[in-house]
Amino acid sequence: MATRGTVVVEEFRSAVLEGNPLRDPAIREIPVYLPPAYERDRDRRFAVIYWLHGFGGIGLSAISRALWVPNLPELMDRVITGGAPEAILVMPDGATRYGGSQYINSPATGQYEDYVTKELVSYMDRTYRTKADAGHRGVVGKSSGGYGALVLAMRHPDVFRAVASHSGDMYFEAGYKPFFWKALATINKHGSLREFLQAFEAMPKKSREAVEALMLLVAMSQAYSANPDGTYELPVDLHTGEMRDAVWTRWLAWDPVYMVERYAAALRQMKLIYIECGAKDEWNLQFGARVLHQRLQVLGIPHEHQEFDDDHSQINYRYVESLRRLATVLA
Repeated sequence: MATRGTVVVEEFRSAVLEGNPLRDPAIREIPVYLPPAYERDRDRRFAVIYWLHGFGGIGLSAISRALWVPNLPELMDRVITGGAPEAILVMPDGATRYGGSQYINSPATGQYEDYVTKELVSYMDRTYRTKADAGHRGVVGKSSGGYGALVLAMRHPDVFRAVASHSGDMYFEAGYKPFFWKALATINKHGSLREFLQAFEAMPKKSREAVEALMLLVAMSQAYSANPDGTYELPVDLHTGEMRDAVWTRWLAWDPVYMVERYAAALRQMKLIYIECGAKDEWNLQFGARVLHQRLQVLGIPHEHQEFDDDHSQINYRYVESLRRLATVLA
């Protein structure tokens, strides 16, 4: 009897991403993991887990292989072999020209929230033998993907009824703000934001400091503080580095630790809320996970919080914790 699933790579055309402001492709390659019994039992339907990659990733990143680092299909095989119910795993592509969309709608990047929650979910339910209701559908991700999973679950309990976040972006005061001025210094070396972006795109190898500056002060501003005309505002003054409080307030409105109270009713509908982060996370995200855990406790919302002895990188081995739990509660 088969113990390994198969992977199909879908070329999915998104109508809502057509003509997006960054001219990113509307056709995305989306890996779909089909569990071992999918071909064997043609009358059976399966729960579906949506996996959201982190900043700088693409959908295909989830199935790429590396020595000693298991990919998502291998981890799904592992949890199923260990006794978890079989499930389909969909790995959307949320990448943009500047690294990532945070999986939310923005006039500066495109309608990535609608792309996942409306278009892609509908397409998968039409194309595969899914259990096509929210109670059999969950969402999980790492880093920016962990952020996206939490936000999509909060805003769409009619689509997802279980959520997990690995090292997700939250508590922006600790996870973003301390790094603004280093990012600003990197941008200022080039004279202006426009010149920085031109230099970044011309770099044959993107430096770590340039990627971090792009992420913190460009991609996140495009997600959290975009204007209706597609422009976006930075949370710090480009010259002085002074915080721009009105813009920062807009960012905080998208911070899961502040969203949780507004979306408490949706979170109470979840079959599973699983949050974890490494105790040595370089982006201070362990503190965000602790804050979210505490706020969920105050609200009396059932959830599970774990902290483990590691940092932010190469924590694929931890994904079995969420995949096993999600497959079990969604079965």
